[in-house]
Amino acid sequence: MDGKETNRNSSLLDSSTALSDLGSEKIRRNSSLVCVPIMADSPHLMIADTHKANISGADLVEIRLDSLKIFNPQEDLKTIIKECPLPTLFTYRPKWEGGQYDGDENQRLEVLRLAMELGADYVDVELQVAREFNDSIRGKKPEKLKVIVSSHNYQETPSLDDLSKLVARIQESGADIVKIATTALDITDVSRIIHIIVHSQVPVIGLVMGERGLISRILCAKYGGYLTFATLKAGIVSAPGQPTIEDLLNLYNFRQIGPDTKVFGIIGKPVAHSKSPMLFNETFKSIGFNGVYVHFLVDDIVNFLQTYSSFDFAGFSCTIPHKEAAAKFCDWVDPVAKSIGAVNCIVRRDDGKFEGYNTDYVGAISAIEDKLRDPYSSSPQSGSPLSGKLFVVIGAGGAGKALAYGAKEKGAKVVIANRTYERAKELAVTIGVDAVTLADLDNFHPETNMILANTTSVGMQPKVDETPIPKHALKNYSLVFDAVYTPVMTRLLKEAEESGAKIVTGVEMFVGQAYEQYERFTGLPAPKELFRKILKI
Repeated sequence: MDGKETNRNSSLLDSSTALSDLGSEKIRRNSSLVCVPIMADSPHLMIADTHKANISGADLVEIRLDSLKIFNPQEDLKTIIKECPLPTLFTYRPKWEGGQYDGDENQRLEVLRLAMELGADYVDVELQVAREFNDSIRGKKPEKLKVIVSSHNYQETPSLDDLSKLVARIQESGADIVKIATTALDITDVSRIIHIIVHSQVPVIGLVMGERGLISRILCAKYGGYLTFATLKAGIVSAPGQPTIEDLLNLYNFRQIGPDTKVFGIIGKPVAHSKSPMLFNETFKSIGFNGVYVHFLVDDIVNFLQTYSSFDFAGFSCTIPHKEAAAKFCDWVDPVAKSIGAVNCIVRRDDGKFEGYNTDYVGAISAIEDKLRDPYSSSPQSGSPLSGKLFVVIGAGGAGKALAYGAKEKGAKVVIANRTYERAKELAVTIGVDAVTLADLDNFHPETNMILANTTSVGMQPKVDETPIPKHALKNYSLVFDAVYTPVMTRLLKEAEESGAKIVTGVEMFVGQAYEQYERFTGLPAPKELFRKILKI
């Protein structure tokens, strides 16, 4: 960047970091830029969106010329550059590289040359035509202009060797900045792009598209990526997997991620619904802990943990369907977690080995006990109110195991119900309790005032109309708990309440298990009041 451009970006960074309500604190720990793609269909709307991007805290905007319905290059480029409050990156993406432009190729490149002449800060040119374009502007290129030469792979993420060769080809084409966007078939694909960013001698934009590639768009701040893309609105993206600028800056605290930031996250499939990143990142920011907590969409947990072997990846929450595999993989497993056979908290020790814990049952069992206790009793209540109660657990996965174990430890008579009886029976034998099928619960009432705990994902967004048990069967329960917390009030809980039962939401289990995870991740006492304030409970 020349002096003018540096000053322009610096003043912008100063203004954006001063706006605490945009999620940016005064300390900025990285130099990675945040670029908002502008994809409106008219220049007027584009200019309006550039001002929104500026207010949102962006460092620059990508003007996607291929999204314009009517385009007068000479007039519209001049207007956009003049009225845009941020540095501009012009992209005129052809259909053959994933864009919308389907016209004459010479005219397309001429438009990018015109943008350069009129004062663009960056232009993006595809590798296939980069040499031709750079030859055509030799001797005419303004000092401030940076040419980004890009390559997009919508099928996969190539091998490290192939990626290294691709970087060399892009450099040889005359690029000031290398841009590689690949597609994640597995979250481990991102590690190869991180390797490229870290070891390249030139500025690199390295991003991996799709939900499995989301961490590439966040952690580029840690590893020195030149920029990342973030959208103004959810769903309006220029490439799959882009977060909103609101989430990037405020949920993931992008400005505060630095080379020494510890990485934590939630391992699951699905995982996008998890509120853990919101809870942990807000807490990290409030107390000044140098960590970031992200969503990890993982297919194979063993492959994931072996790939991200750096000490920077310090701890993981673990959810469906990986809890049992995590228990088998960890080098050391807490005796309670070993008894349950499921791990939901993984910590990397100083020697690189993994420790596994189960914090699932603590929060849920405590919340259920609290709800059962007589709030009007003046005398201390000894023992658990679960003692002697019939406790029905729906689900034979990791959370089901945890609650069945916890309830039995409290003296409850536990019954495991599962869609497949064999799975329920297997778990029941392990813990020493009884088993039934899920269908059996329709007319299951050996006694009244039973406790019901759903530990499956039935009723979770987007399938909010589903419930694991019909309403008529709920009349025999005095309390119903649902581990699902998106939505908080599931159909099961609504119908239980209508049937006269007390209810305990999944948020109570979530916050309870998070206390211990936070302490194991950070070595600090959990700020319980802050947790409940963040979760609004």
